[in-house]
Amino acid sequence: MEDSLFRDFNSSKEELIAPLADRMRPESIDEVLGQEHILGKGKILRTYLERGDVPSIVFWGPPGSGKTTIAYLIAKHTNYLFLKFSAVTSGIQEIKKLLKEIEKSKKRAIIFIDEIHRFNKLQQDAFLPYIEKGNIILIGATTENPSFELNNALLSRIKVLTLAPLKDEHIKEIVNKALIDEEKGLGKLKLSISDEALSMLITYASGDARVALNALEMVANSLLSGERKIDELTMKNVLQKKIPRYDKLGDMHYDLISALHKSLRGSDVDAALYYLVRILDAGEDPLFVARRLLRFASEDVGLADPYALTLATSTFYACSVIGMPECDCILAELTIYLALAPKSNSSYEAILKVREEIEANPYEEVPLFIRNAPTRLMKDLGYGKGYIYPHNVEGGIISENYLPLKLKDKIFYNPKDAGKEKEIKKRLEEIREILRKK
Repeated sequence: MEDSLFRDFNSSKEELIAPLADRMRPESIDEVLGQEHILGKGKILRTYLERGDVPSIVFWGPPGSGKTTIAYLIAKHTNYLFLKFSAVTSGIQEIKKLLKEIEKSKKRAIIFIDEIHRFNKLQQDAFLPYIEKGNIILIGATTENPSFELNNALLSRIKVLTLAPLKDEHIKEIVNKALIDEEKGLGKLKLSISDEALSMLITYASGDARVALNALEMVANSLLSGERKIDELTMKNVLQKKIPRYDKLGDMHYDLISALHKSLRGSDVDAALYYLVRILDAGEDPLFVARRLLRFASEDVGLADPYALTLATSTFYACSVIGMPECDCILAELTIYLALAPKSNSSYEAILKVREEIEANPYEEVPLFIRNAPTRLMKDLGYGKGYIYPHNVEGGIISENYLPLKLKDKIFYNPKDAGKEKEIKKRLEEIREILRKK
């Protein structure tokens, strides 16, 4: 096998024409910011490196948190051959061919797979024999939850390490370093940046170092000849509006929907509106949001305010008629109403109890007196015999057991004292008292 097939990290040199974000990559583990929980003294990844026994790893974290950088630095520290692939642009057959050549060469290599979740679970199996034999150290990077995106066989052979988004102070340090570094950064341009412009850039980056450095480079390239000051106006003109990070099939999608639901349940109207707007501005289908609010109206508001379900149904219809952006106010109105409505999940709890009972006793027979009797034979067998029509009885309440005999006297529904359901509870107690006396 030709050595040229490999990219040895220690022999590679970044060209100055490379993007600023690539040029400013940390050159040692100690320079990595924001990941002290795995790289700090005595922490798991630093311990692996100090022992010289690095396992196969998948880094799970948001964009720009350092997944690729740390993979480079592991290769540099171990002095292994380093091959980088992207699951978006590289085919599994191409990678399998190289894996076989690595095995023949008797050399140890680090295979870095960016966006490893893009390989389907069958394709992921291709790495298993090489990991087990020790021919390679697999390092994957993903922004998606490995529990859902990687198959169990691969997960059992690797260590998943979670990376955190960078904090504002980390982005600030990275930007300032890029401005003064004359060898790799923009130091030779002698640029300065106002506090307002720096704050705007940090907000725009949202914890993503790559976004921050790419934006800084764009701003620097936009300056007129002789300009040395990056001010708020210059920054605003270059950055424009940032599209929120949101993947309709990824964790961010589920995290924001979960946050909206839990904020509503906690009656925090401001938080609920915040998550609603984030979801809508990211381009989510408003009907998806309306469906989730419909579910919330029945599951969490329930009979404490039965009108909530009516309003949610009307909202769904209205959103289907006018769509975005006009339906944002309609969804906001429903969100406010649901957040402030009294809450009861008694209907939801009742269904869970019934399902538990059915699972334990799935084949209980319907009492004969309430069975349908459309034929003479069924009537002769006792179907419907003894049934009393409640409307023919004063008060409309009959002391009968409508449940299967084994479940006699089971109670599934327990109303709460919230809102309208307080009245329902009173009515139920009256009915139960009448039945008890009868």
